[in-house]
Amino acid sequence: MRSIMTIPLIAVVAASLTACGGTATGDAAAARPGPAGTLAVVATTTQVADFARTIGGDKVTVTQILKPNIDPHDYEPTPADIRAIGAAKVVVKSGLGLEKWLDDTIASAGFTGTTVDSSAGVAVRQGNGEEEEAAGDPHIWHNPRNVAIMVRDIEQAFAAADPADAAAYARNLADYTAELDKLDADIQAKIDKLPAGHRKLVTNHDAFGYYIDRYNLEFVGSIIPSFDTSAELSAQDIDQIVAKIKQTGTRAVFSESSLPPKTAEAIAEQAGVKVVAGEDALYGDTLGPAGSDGDTYLKMEEHNTDVIVRALGA
Repeated sequence: MRSIMTIPLIAVVAASLTACGGTATGDAAAARPGPAGTLAVVATTTQVADFARTIGGDKVTVTQILKPNIDPHDYEPTPADIRAIGAAKVVVKSGLGLEKWLDDTIASAGFTGTTVDSSAGVAVRQGNGEEEEAAGDPHIWHNPRNVAIMVRDIEQAFAAADPADAAAYARNLADYTAELDKLDADIQAKIDKLPAGHRKLVTNHDAFGYYIDRYNLEFVGSIIPSFDTSAELSAQDIDQIVAKIKQTGTRAVFSESSLPPKTAEAIAEQAGVKVVAGEDALYGDTLGPAGSDGDTYLKMEEHNTDVIVRALGA
């Protein structure tokens, strides 16, 4: 099929890619120590920080490196991050290459504690063979069953580092696992209400594969054709996704909270479908800020499901 991308769309794509490359500084205040007697924990992403706080409760002090709505693929650690890691007993990471910057940061900090790879034990979706996808799809949290494994990894590490509070960590794990089971059932029930022909998803980047596999959706494509938001986007990529939206009868294009919506908006207009953006944008790589619909993992997945069902089922 010949190119159907207009000159304005090319301009929008270029502007959006420039915006995607930005990073944000860490919070220097986060390097301050917590209450005496608590286990000092550093967590990289917003998701694993939420898991660490939930499993640790009042027995841990969690320093969260990444802020909400900041793309984890392209982060640059700050001196405050290095100080926090140097003072920590446990560092929790999401894993699978998502935090490419972490190993060098740990080395610079002189960290001597335990590093928890919360992806350990998760069945990983494979990439397409490109370098940025060598470890597979890192967006494992979009399946609550994977999160049950992640929080178990975290609980085991906390119990080993702080045996005196192991019983508290085990109780918190049991309670949260029950919430994850309920979330999983609730999502499935909502998705089951969608007509089979409407279950087609187009997103900013390929971040929802685990969700799509778990709940039997169809992945039509992503605007950025990669797990990594820093991947190059070509005019041919745009042509292909617009054509595929039209060919498959896909009903919407979903933007993501941590990425600029301009390209999604332009592609949706070009394809003649609605765009889901703004407050309804999906939480893909990151939780939302405090008070938002996505400020915890449980709320994040509930929000995403409600938005998807509402947009595709109308």
